[in-house]
Amino acid sequence: MKRTIQVVLAVTFVVSSALAQVERRDSAILVVPKNEFLDSIKAESARFNAKSQESKKQVQLDFSGISHPSSASEFTQYWHSSPISQGLTGTCWCFSATSFFESEIYRLTKREIKLSEMYTVYWEYVEKARRFVRERGNSAFGEGSEAKAVPRIWKMYGIVPEEAYTGLKTGQKYHDHSKLIEEMSNYLNSLKSSNAWNEEGALITIKSTLNHYIGEPPTKVVVDGKSLTPREYLEKVVRLNLDDYVDIMSLMEKPYYQLVEYEVQDNWWHGKEYINVPLGDFVGAIKSAIRNGYTVSLGGDVSEPGYEGHAGMAVVPTFDIPSAYINESARQFRFSNSTTGDDHGIHMVGYLEKDGKDWYLIKDSGSGSRNNHHPGYYFYTQDYVKLKMLDFMVHKDAVKSLLSKLQK
Repeated sequence: MKRTIQVVLAVTFVVSSALAQVERRDSAILVVPKNEFLDSIKAESARFNAKSQESKKQVQLDFSGISHPSSASEFTQYWHSSPISQGLTGTCWCFSATSFFESEIYRLTKREIKLSEMYTVYWEYVEKARRFVRERGNSAFGEGSEAKAVPRIWKMYGIVPEEAYTGLKTGQKYHDHSKLIEEMSNYLNSLKSSNAWNEEGALITIKSTLNHYIGEPPTKVVVDGKSLTPREYLEKVVRLNLDDYVDIMSLMEKPYYQLVEYEVQDNWWHGKEYINVPLGDFVGAIKSAIRNGYTVSLGGDVSEPGYEGHAGMAVVPTFDIPSAYINESARQFRFSNSTTGDDHGIHMVGYLEKDGKDWYLIKDSGSGSRNNHHPGYYFYTQDYVKLKMLDFMVHKDAVKSLLSKLQK
């Protein structure tokens, strides 16, 4: 009996020792927690509680009856950089005008240079904030501006190539200024209630916000082994005389052949360097410029039933106004009642005469231009330009005869 007990104890000891030798060692892994059934409950609950909203329809031209160009390749074109997206920003003014100046560099020197839009945008925000503080909040602050702002900012801060400053964070594909503009606007508006109009302090905060969202702009760039400031880059590499560029508008409310203020919100600095001319001279100057090797930076309205991204066209429907009736009065009427607005900046890069009328090839950074068979472009009719485009910037040599009429 004792021997049996000893054997059992020995076996138990051996088994226990064996088990101790293979003690389990668990490992951890990182996972994204999942609860598919809970997700389905949330989705069903959201569906049940969602208010049924029928999409509101709006009047749009039936483009099927329009005889139009079928391809951008049909147009006589001038060199321009490839279309790029402005993303979720209201900075069309900078994308279009920067593209225009890139084309000017090529026209004058045959050099292809891609410039940074966001460098200009950065300093434009700073200057807007500066004026907002100086005017005690009585100045527009937002994403919009005018093509004339680009040479204005360049004269103050210079410019840099795109590769030196993109305004994008690592991995970010598209610009998005929604949080940026919200934060800056909230801060500036808070100064009204606090009455803390300290310009230096305010600009420190604005720059800090900009640096967080789109990065701090460079103070030096290296070109061919040489270090240049942005102003030196403008002078030695870009080499454009910014005083050679004029901005022309056409509204009955202002005297003709004089320098006037373009009274729209995006002309936030109240610039009075716009040349106002009769409508005939306005459209004639555009037609002459594009036929003689110049591209044109345009600003105007893009909210019409004949303007549609999937069609990729801008047409004035006859149910709006027949072509023969488009004149100064029709144009001023729409501007005065705000059905024509200063919505969007674009770059005219080519033309085509079809069925006795002009079509214009428009490079566009807006999202709508990406939904057609010629992404990044629209085809504008001459009637649309005549009725809905409000101003344009061009080299002064393209409009010599018009400038000769300017009253001193």
